[in-house]
Amino acid sequence: MNSMIIREKKKNLKLNEAQRQIIIGLLLGDGHLETLNNGRTYRLKVEYSSKQKEYLYWLWKYFKEWTGSPPKDKEKILPSGTIVRSIYFTTYSHGAFRFYGHQFYSQEKKKTIPKNIHKLITPLSLAIWFMDDGSWKSNKHRTYIIHTDGYCKKDLINIQNALKTRFGIEVLLHRQYKNWRIYVKISSAKKFREIIEKYILPSMRYKLGNICLKSNGGVY
Repeated sequence: MNSMIIREKKKNLKLNEAQRQIIIGLLLGDGHLETLNNGRTYRLKVEYSSKQKEYLYWLWKYFKEWTGSPPKDKEKILPSGTIVRSIYFTTYSHGAFRFYGHQFYSQEKKKTIPKNIHKLITPLSLAIWFMDDGSWKSNKHRTYIIHTDGYCKKDLINIQNALKTRFGIEVLLHRQYKNWRIYVKISSAKKFREIIEKYILPSMRYKLGNICLKSNGGVY
């Protein structure tokens, strides 16, 4: 697309409330913001395994007007010879993402959890984060885990407090080798499920374990 047309298009772009909530969830999870001009503008990049195509297209539909093309397929050949297939989309660089870039990235460009996450996170944000990084612990434990590799313990204490303040959900921090993960206390598992389940896509329902959803899922 002609650069002048893109510039004119970008002038009319504004994030709506659903997009803002989704961005929070994506940045807690697997989404990334990239800047090419020292933080004046950012672009959102979302990439998943090809097996999660439904989920990626569902996200892309929210940001369709922010992108210049539909999602693209990608292949990577590992040293072992294994071919890894993924699918991704990238938005335009835009000042509307600047707030989130400054909140979620340190001066060293390392992703972090904002101190004010208790004000930012919503049920939809939490559901996105869970679809990215969450899982059902087991039928024996009957609760949920969010895999939080890459975050330091200080960040996770912050989100631990935010989940309690915002939703009344109590979680524990479990160390796994050098990394930490969030373990939803069994006493909070039902409340956690009730908060997120109406947003969970059909292809992601397996993450909820052996429970019955009250809604058809995936509709916002």
